[in-house]
Amino acid sequence: MAYSNINKPTDYFNTVLYSGTGAAQSITGVGFQPQILWQKSRSAAQNHRLMDIVRGNNLTLKPDTTLAEVANSTTLDSDGFSFTDGSGENANDSGKTYVAWNWLAGGTGVSNTDGTITSTVSANTTSGFSIVSYTGTGSVATVGHGLGVAPNIVIVKQRTVAGNHWIMYHSALPSANYFLYLCDTDPQQTATGFFNNTAPTSSVFTIGSDAQVNANTSTLIAYCFAEKKGFSKFGSYTGNGSANDGTFIYTGFKPSWVMMKRTNTTGEWGMFDNKRNSFNVATAELKANASDAEEVNGAIDFLSNGFKLKATSAFMNASGSTYIFMAFAENPLVGTNNIPTTAR
Repeated sequence: MAYSNINKPTDYFNTVLYSGTGAAQSITGVGFQPQILWQKSRSAAQNHRLMDIVRGNNLTLKPDTTLAEVANSTTLDSDGFSFTDGSGENANDSGKTYVAWNWLAGGTGVSNTDGTITSTVSANTTSGFSIVSYTGTGSVATVGHGLGVAPNIVIVKQRTVAGNHWIMYHSALPSANYFLYLCDTDPQQTATGFFNNTAPTSSVFTIGSDAQVNANTSTLIAYCFAEKKGFSKFGSYTGNGSANDGTFIYTGFKPSWVMMKRTNTTGEWGMFDNKRNSFNVATAELKANASDAEEVNGAIDFLSNGFKLKATSAFMNASGSTYIFMAFAENPLVGTNNIPTTAR
């Protein structure tokens, strides 16, 4: 029996590297039209930049900040993205190198009435990913996500008012009353105002009355991820503090992208991928919560069935500390073609 129905994970998630020119240029090789485009300068301290197909071309949010969305001059194309002028915008400055992480959802979005709030949803039920746009009511409500299964992760951002955090629900936290700030180093915290201490269902996620997830008449965006065997894994682990024999985390696939966060105390969001790190040990790290340039700070091995920590860095492997992670596949352990993957 096949392990995964997704033989080619790059049909749904792919990373590309490119260099800025300071002039109009097109980046290709994604393999699909990006429905989320998340960009970061590798060589310079510049903010992260995130676009999605539901909010539309030319609107950017910055995941390492609490800023509202701003206009840009970038388009999402059939095989990548284009800068229509040389303004740079933290993603195309001449002489700088960049990484772009790309996810496929389900197009520009359709109306969803599963929740008490009508949402606009772009969902890919095969890969377990959806983009959800909704308008807040100021009181406890439910929002349809379109995945058909309960998401493991929900990330919500208020679009138009500065000062609002990126709020993350993660199923590996102790309960739905817990949350993390994607744009901060804070540990896990509790607040009923975000997700109303209610885990997502197969059709909706619940939002409380806090303005950061549900301000009355405000526009918000949510990114929902449901674990798919052989393609994505969202879980937790405990660090052991060993550089030579660090904790091994089983995913059931060879990872292409991993992000982890220490939850019992403060810690950065460490990000690794298989394009910036083309062989083991992977040491090129970016921080989701910071504008810092790429640095060597931590190390992991990407293996055929998971990843192994190879450093004692506190953000990824402090002895006895707890962590959550997100991981996406380069290759499934075994797909419908019954061909097993190998380590690199």
